[in-house]
Amino acid sequence: MPITVSIVEDNQDYRMGTAYVLRSAPGIIVEGEYSNAEEFFDDLDSHLPDVVLMDISMPGMSGVDATALLKRKYPKIEVIMFSVYEDDDNVFQAICAGASGYITKPIMPQQLFEAVQQAHGGGTPMSPHIARRVLKLFRQFTPPPKADYNLTPRELEILEYLVRGNDYQMTADKLFLSIYTVRAHIRSIYEKLHVHSMSQAVSKALTEGLVSGGR
Repeated sequence: MPITVSIVEDNQDYRMGTAYVLRSAPGIIVEGEYSNAEEFFDDLDSHLPDVVLMDISMPGMSGVDATALLKRKYPKIEVIMFSVYEDDDNVFQAICAGASGYITKPIMPQQLFEAVQQAHGGGTPMSPHIARRVLKLFRQFTPPPKADYNLTPRELEILEYLVRGNDYQMTADKLFLSIYTVRAHIRSIYEKLHVHSMSQAVSKALTEGLVSGGR
């Protein structure tokens, strides 16, 4: 089956040129050409494409907002952000909105064909320098490795109960332990976590993901 593509681009020359290039590729059908996101959505129900080439900066609704709306309504439609902008904010916002790829203008015809085919096949087409930015962003937002405080399974269990809002006696009752045993474990927890109160222990457990905190 051919891949159907819609182009959402406010620059008429670029929109027409992109459509012309795609029409020359075997296996690709240009479903529609739109100067803004509003026109695209007005026509969407009658012309559902497989892949959308979406400009990021347009009059009215931005490409990022349009991508987020489109993915909510039609999550199976793949969106390739097509932009002259290469800054981290635009790249990050586009990916968070649900874009499958991010390629910068201008692009060679063969690279454009491959990007459409990649997105349709479940891939993530990106210009090489954009891919490097994404890796950089990923490293920045990756949480630090969880600290190893050498808490025992019982100490983690007690800490979990504290996070859930149980006091010492409630924790002892639920674990069938004496209050003195629970207190001894809590003293050990405080020492290992380098804290001095229940609130500090609970805060550290949650912020560092030591326990789930579920109820």
